[in-house]
Amino acid sequence: MASKIFSGLAVYFIFWWVTLFLMLPFGVRSQHEDGELIAGTDPGAPVKALMRRKVIWTTIVSSVIYGVAALAYYSGLLNVERLSRLMGASG
Repeated sequence: MASKIFSGLAVYFIFWWVTLFLMLPFGVRSQHEDGELIAGTDPGAPVKALMRRKVIWTTIVSSVIYGVAALAYYSGLLNVERLSRLMGASG
C-alpha cells in the first residue's frame, strides 16, 4: 500500500515538474522589451519572473493532468497492453 502511495506521488511530481517547465515562458517580459536595462545583465533577462503565480498554476494544471491520467488508468483505458498496441509493438 505504501509503495502505491509513493509511486503515485512520484508520478505526480514528474507531472508537476514538466508542467512547471512548460509554464515558465508565459508572461515573462525581458529587460529589452521593457526598456529597463540594468548594467551588467543580459538584455534577455526577465524583469519579473512571477514565480508565485506560475507555481500556483503549475499545481492546478498538473493536478488536472494527473487526475485525468489516474482516471484513465483505473478505468482500464491506460495500460501496458493498449499502449504497446498503439505504438505498434507486437504482442
